Amino acid sequence: MKSIEEMMKAAQEAAATVQAQMQEAQAKLDSVEVEGVSGGGLVRILASAKGRIKSINIDDSLIVPSDKQMLEDLLAAAFNDAREKADRVSNEEMGKMTSGLPLPPGFKLPF
Repeated sequence: MKSIEEMMKAAQEAAATVQAQMQEAQAKLDSVEVEGVSGGGLVRILASAKGRIKSINIDDSLIVPSDKQMLEDLLAAAFNDAREKADRVSNEEMGKMTSGLPLPPGFKLPF
């Protein structure tokens, strides 16, 4: 039978391993790219899976002063599309990290 000290040391080592894996996963998420699209491809936003916007591409046909409101709406839709995709990828990656951990149902780790 293991002593309490051995069990505590094993728990600390396991926690350190999980923390290192979480940091690695977070770093990876910043390099994973997702693209949000709106207006049938007229507006495209490239973002990291962590939600950092990397670029915005607006079709030249949209640059008309009288269409300013439509352009603003399309940008908002593309940002939201990119954010939803980033959240999905982030959740999938974090799910891979926690799949082997004996966590109670519904328990969420702070990311």
